[in-house]
Amino acid sequence: MKHELKKDGKFSYLELGEGTPIVILHGLMGGLSNFDGVSNYFPENGYKVLIPELPLYEMPLIKTSVGTFAKYLKDFIDQLGYKEVILLGNSLGGHIGLLCTKMFPEKVKALVITGSSGLYESAMGESYPKRGDYEYIKAKAENVFYDPAIATKEIVDEVYATVNDRNKLIRTLAIAKSAIRHNMAKDLPNMKTPTCIIWGKNDNVTPPEVADDFNRLLPDSDLYWIDKCGHAAMMEHPEEFNTLLHSWLKERNF
Repeated sequence: MKHELKKDGKFSYLELGEGTPIVILHGLMGGLSNFDGVSNYFPENGYKVLIPELPLYEMPLIKTSVGTFAKYLKDFIDQLGYKEVILLGNSLGGHIGLLCTKMFPEKVKALVITGSSGLYESAMGESYPKRGDYEYIKAKAENVFYDPAIATKEIVDEVYATVNDRNKLIRTLAIAKSAIRHNMAKDLPNMKTPTCIIWGKNDNVTPPEVADDFNRLLPDSDLYWIDKCGHAAMMEHPEEFNTLLHSWLKERNF
């Protein structure tokens, strides 16, 4: 990502455009650049895009949990002085968005989830514990996408470096366990926040039935599918993702 990160207290974040704030939440192995398509499109269309760097590997181990990150997100929204925002999260980021919405519904005008954990245990399961084996990591990274070519050498190298860093690996596993503990099936029926669900039809990490379950359990949700698409729709089909999301936001007057 070419842009400079801003610093405000304990927060580092990207800020682009002016207008209604959309706060974007990256996943466990996902960098801020995963959302380049979104951050190039929405600032041109009347939205401010904010992407905080989540402190996935900086928290004390005992505090490394989905709940802590949801509180961190609420603090971020408060620090920047926003009354309410739209949250958009992929994978673990979707889970953090869901939990933040449950805990602080007054702060979230709308929620957008794609390939989100929170219902499906294997989403955060045995994905990355094998250290050292580059080919294994490469196969895992390719499995995230419908088109394996999207898992560039740069992406694979980054994941490989993370799982071979003992501190990061321990925290990755702690976050995965926390995500499994924080299953949200019982919470979703009480969450009235308008929610847009955009899902890859070929998601191997959080399969299509997970999206159906989210849609069934959330009282005010709309579900959209992207064909020939894996776990990170905003990376694999950025134009289609942006079109679906923008139409939904306009339809809902956000």
